[in-house]
Amino acid sequence: MTEQVQVFDSAERERSLKSVSTVSYALHTIVAVCAVLPGVQASVLLLLVAFVLDLVKQGDATGTWQESHFRWRIRTVIFAGLAYLLTSPLWLLLIVPGWIAWGIVSIWFLYRVVKGWSRLNGSQSMPT
Repeated sequence: MTEQVQVFDSAERERSLKSVSTVSYALHTIVAVCAVLPGVQASVLLLLVAFVLDLVKQGDATGTWQESHFRWRIRTVIFAGLAYLLTSPLWLLLIVPGWIAWGIVSIWFLYRVVKGWSRLNGSQSMPT
């Protein structure tokens, strides 16, 4: 009987983590798509909500195949934030170099979100 309870708890935990990941990927997708489309900007607040959600729930995913998804999303936000910060001086030179740099970062961010979400839907962990 204890084995059945553990299997149920494990299945429930996996479903819960997958739900959290789906919400997080959805928020990341909204921000990423809006960053790529000219004139459409989603709130940074959405990205912060997803980031905090991932940080808070990351510990719950320890030891599961979904742990890599939390790590993937957290690293994606950190690296994108650093890339935006490092390329921000390009806006001072001229608008075009800054626009190109941020466009590249935004496309990279969108790629990471799409790749992660598609692997989550296939119940696959992210490569390390």
